[in-house]
Amino acid sequence: MGSSYWNVGPQTEYRTELFFEMSLDLLCIAGYDGYFKLVNPAFINLLGYTNEELLASPVDSFIHPEDRNITSQYREEIKKNIPLLNYENRYITKSGDVIWLSWTSVPRPDDQLVFAIARNISHKKTIEKERNALISNLTLINHDLKQLTYTTSHDLRSPVNNLLALFGLLDISKIEDPETVEILSVLKAAADSLKDSLNNYVDILLQKDLLSVKRQEIDINFSLQAIEKSLKSLIETSRTTILTDFSAFGNVLFNATYMESIFLNLITNSIKYVIPQKTPVIRISTRIVNNVKQLIFEDEGMGFDMSEVEDRIFGLNQTFHNHIDAKGIGLYLVHNQITSLGGSITVESAPNQGTRFILSFKS
Repeated sequence: MGSSYWNVGPQTEYRTELFFEMSLDLLCIAGYDGYFKLVNPAFINLLGYTNEELLASPVDSFIHPEDRNITSQYREEIKKNIPLLNYENRYITKSGDVIWLSWTSVPRPDDQLVFAIARNISHKKTIEKERNALISNLTLINHDLKQLTYTTSHDLRSPVNNLLALFGLLDISKIEDPETVEILSVLKAAADSLKDSLNNYVDILLQKDLLSVKRQEIDINFSLQAIEKSLKSLIETSRTTILTDFSAFGNVLFNATYMESIFLNLITNSIKYVIPQKTPVIRISTRIVNNVKQLIFEDEGMGFDMSEVEDRIFGLNQTFHNHIDAKGIGLYLVHNQITSLGGSITVESAPNQGTRFILSFKS
């Protein structure tokens, strides 16, 4: 390379070849004729060829065959005195491995030379490939889940309609036992609610994209009452107390079906994970913080150790208590329903001290 110096102070000077030799990045000088003229040790170590081998063969012979044509086109642009920035291509090492390099190349037309620096980005490309494969797999799984949910919701409507038809044939006036009449009324109300829910789910799933679910002004208390009616038997048998305070606001811009599903999952979870020998107490309220409407849902149940479950609490199939009915789906649905419409949800909890969910709605 020859001796040359950079003056960086009145009495200090550094040799440029030392920088060239010690750089961990790949440094090289190539000619317009398509051959390397000079390569640094990092270049030699990565590709595995000797210095003589690298200088004796055309640059293209080291480039992956699929990348040669496009690289040649960019090389012609460099010859027009156009620098090449962040260009990525593949090289083949002497051992046959494929590596990805990111190049920055600057031409020197007077000398018919190109000065270039490259970095090994193979690890980055591997991560990108794995990420793309994961996204593709998740997209496929999501599609399958949507189809399964649609099919299930659609197919369940028929037996529910049959059940409602049977209720219609019953002559309640001929039943003398008041308790039996009450049970039949609760069953019919539950079937009606299930029919409405299934119809709403099918309507949503038939849309082109779940992200297009429409928001509208909904009455929070109305949604809660619909679920309380659907869960009447469970609430009564578990002696659950539900206390509400919607004085801060009663309406919110959201989706009615999602709101009912959120109430359904949070209430049933609170009942399911009550501390043994205690009865469930649930408090639902609203508040406004920094102009953001928030719904607060609190219970006095078994709770979580947040240091252990914080990163997994809204994950699919994540369970944290040994309950026979635990499936790890409810909180996953709640999280997706609030976040898919631009909101957010946070959790505060401690073992045997209950759980507090804070749902923030998009304005």
